[in-house]
Amino acid sequence: MRDESMASVTLVRHATLLLDVDGTRLLVDPMLSDAGANPPIEGSSNDRRNPLVDLPADTDWDGEFEDVDAMVVTHLHQDHLDDPARERFGDADLPVFCQPEDESSLAETFDDVRVVEEEASFDGLTLTRTPARHGHGEWAERMAPVCGFVVGTDDERVYLAGDTVWYDAVEATLDDHDPTAVVVNAGAAQFTESRPITMAAEDVAEVCDHTDAPIVAVHMEAINHCLLTRDDLTDALAEADHAEQVTIPDDGETVEL
Repeated sequence: MRDESMASVTLVRHATLLLDVDGTRLLVDPMLSDAGANPPIEGSSNDRRNPLVDLPADTDWDGEFEDVDAMVVTHLHQDHLDDPARERFGDADLPVFCQPEDESSLAETFDDVRVVEEEASFDGLTLTRTPARHGHGEWAERMAPVCGFVVGTDDERVYLAGDTVWYDAVEATLDDHDPTAVVVNAGAAQFTESRPITMAAEDVAEVCDHTDAPIVAVHMEAINHCLLTRDDLTDALAEADHAEQVTIPDDGETVEL
């Protein structure tokens, strides 16, 4: 049973998270497909089918999901909301928080879609939508729209950066919200013709340079075009003297914030 007095984030797999803050549990970006159920991302450097791994078998995910109070969807790419997740939660009567551009698609599945224009309140929490840039140049435009969220209270503010690279709006979010914890989507996802479209090791290091908050790095080793492994990121952060600030959880692992 979770400790409602403690903020924590559980990495389910990839970008799918259970975020517990002040007694409220949020499910973030659920992808529930079985390993290999989906084709590889087109334009990638390998042809491995997705997801690369199953959900951790040693956890009762049905039980964990029954305890969810609301859902947060940062964008509609399949690795952040897939058909099995729509089927699993479509009848669950959960509030679903999202960016404005995704309202109509989500409303086809979910009855309680709540658009976050700038800020929303839920169960004592404040959810603030934050900008994100899913790549560089032309690729950022192709991958848009995406967003992140700052979730929490006056005392606990968790910045879910979402699918973004390091850029000035991420720095501004850190400055403006002074988060007590940050979750970054790493993995350096990329296409053969693009630069990384999610955070590479140097992006994570930039986040470390601009906040003293603990950082949790996810979004690795589950989708075929995410090329930065946990070991690669660990080594790079050690070289940059940031290893103690960043936790890189295994799938199924809970990190106390």
